[in-house]
Amino acid sequence: MDFRQLRYFVAIVEEGSISAASRKVHIAQPALTRQIHALEAALGGSLFERGAKGIALTVTGKALYEEAKQLLETRERIMARITALGQGITGKVAVGVTVSHLWVPEIKQVLSGFRDSYPQVALEVYPLLSGPQSEKLKDGSIDAGFLYMGDEIPDYLRTRLFHKDNLVLAVPENSPLVDSPPDKVHQLNRYNFVWGPRSSSPVYYDKLLAYLHQQDFYPKVVQIGADNVTILSLVAAGLGISIVPGDCKWISPPGVSFIDMPELARCDMSVSFAWNTHNHSPALQNFINTVLDGCHTQQPSSC
Repeated sequence: MDFRQLRYFVAIVEEGSISAASRKVHIAQPALTRQIHALEAALGGSLFERGAKGIALTVTGKALYEEAKQLLETRERIMARITALGQGITGKVAVGVTVSHLWVPEIKQVLSGFRDSYPQVALEVYPLLSGPQSEKLKDGSIDAGFLYMGDEIPDYLRTRLFHKDNLVLAVPENSPLVDSPPDKVHQLNRYNFVWGPRSSSPVYYDKLLAYLHQQDFYPKVVQIGADNVTILSLVAAGLGISIVPGDCKWISPPGVSFIDMPELARCDMSVSFAWNTHNHSPALQNFINTVLDGCHTQQPSSC
């Protein structure tokens, strides 16, 4: 007994005759009859009573009909589920996004575009700083991420430059720097700064300080904020000023003004998209394709 024979059997019952069933399942009537005889032989009993008025189900046939319908329906559900998983139509994708970039339009567009294209995939988005993201990409806790990447890319990761950004000066909105911004970064040495810890994003932190030191600037740090959201809140409270990525304007609380400075604008602080190459999930591949379609460039990231 196989599913094909069960399908033929159910067709005969529902169509009322072998000839009608043969047309429905697209098989010649003699071949259909042979399949039903084989099914009866496997079960050890007749399924139909054949008389002058046509065919009718035996007790065995009635019992098999109910079971066969359930088996065929279950098979269809299983096949549909497995096919959907294999095509990435269902499943789960866990994605990390740096706190500063959750509201960046390009990332919002990618997330909403993927949701529209694959509504049955569970898309889990985690606000994570670049340091924790790197660890979770390594151990497989997340499948992909938007983060700051260094020049040396681990073997288990693939990356693409996703979004270009640079640095800006963040000050309280009532700061005199709003009306009289400095020409050079080193002129900020006398101000109190709100800064972030290196552990939150080592790549960003090291690159930021290396560039600022080249400009003869060494921040006088009086307050530490765990992330850029906290840093901007402390700036808004008047506890100092800070240098942050330009995309922080999307997460800024009221009371902060952003000042563009030529020297800060020359420091590339672009965000990369990265994914673990050991993860072969079809749903993840569909997410990767969605992201790459929206990338500004397809070249490997070097930031």
